[in-house]
Amino acid sequence: MSLPEYLLAAALGVSLAAAVGFRVFVPLLVVAVAAKFGWMELPAAFGWLGSATAIAMLAVAAAAEIAAYYIPGVDNLLDAIAAPLAVIAGTMLVAAPLWDLPPLIKWTTAVIAGGGAAGVTQGLTSLLRAKSTLATGGLANPVVSTGELGGSLLLSILALLMPMAALLLVALALLLVFRRIRRLARRTV
Repeated sequence: MSLPEYLLAAALGVSLAAAVGFRVFVPLLVVAVAAKFGWMELPAAFGWLGSATAIAMLAVAAAAEIAAYYIPGVDNLLDAIAAPLAVIAGTMLVAAPLWDLPPLIKWTTAVIAGGGAAGVTQGLTSLLRAKSTLATGGLANPVVSTGELGGSLLLSILALLMPMAALLLVALALLLVFRRIRRLARRTV
């Protein structure tokens, strides 16, 4: 692969990893369906992801995850469980498109960029849900859950169609969130 192809592959992986931070199984399902229909090429080591069995399992897991996030109390518990899963899935989704890099470079990039993007997104959504729970007694959590689901699905599809635009969107969103956090931190001091 050439440098521009590596950059597109990295943008794809990091954007999908960020989407995993919203919902763990939705981006994996989107990738599995894309691989099954030939819209995304997976390396042999990740070929299982495009199988009918994987798609069926991911569809059930995604449906269960989506439904569980609408149950009060369970949604907050799932945030704790989803954090390590998101980091693992984010790492995998960055490693897959970078399949022909030397293993040290591929896995270091995947852990830092993929695990990091998924972990940050998951952490921010967990904070948002906790704040929503405290402020509204959990009544607004279904709205938060719907937004997370939409974000995961849209970012996953955008990553497949326009990886650089998806990465730019992720970077812009993170910049806005961190600026907001900084402003809030200054107010409390």
